[in-house]
Amino acid sequence: MNNTRRKFIASSVTLAAGAVASVAAPAAPAKGKTPLVHHVFFWLKNPGSVADRDRIIEGLKTLRKIEAIKELRIGVVASTEKRDVVDNSWGVSELMFFEDLAGQASYQDHPIHQKFIKDCSHLWDKVIVYDAMDV
Repeated sequence: MNNTRRKFIASSVTLAAGAVASVAAPAAPAKGKTPLVHHVFFWLKNPGSVADRDRIIEGLKTLRKIEAIKELRIGVVASTEKRDVVDNSWGVSELMFFEDLAGQASYQDHPIHQKFIKDCSHLWDKVIVYDAMDV
């Protein structure tokens, strides 16, 4: 009985150590599936208008129906610490991930994207786009 108990305890300790090691070792980020990042920042014509901000957000949500977009995140300015390197002058952002340049190009001409621009462009004063490839 003592021998069985020792084997059980030894195997439990080994199992626990393996679990801790697997939790402590960060996984490498997955590459290749969505290497193109498309980040867009919108400055509203009426920055204090929650209705205008919400209308742009609702318009951006319609873009989720575009198959070329593998992931879409929509955000507003966070109340983080004010620092010289932080630009919080914008109102709404969208962060998209595409499999390739062709997917991003097809998104630009997609009817849903064109409808979003038609329906919401009167709400923004300025748009800046940052496109990047995963390395």
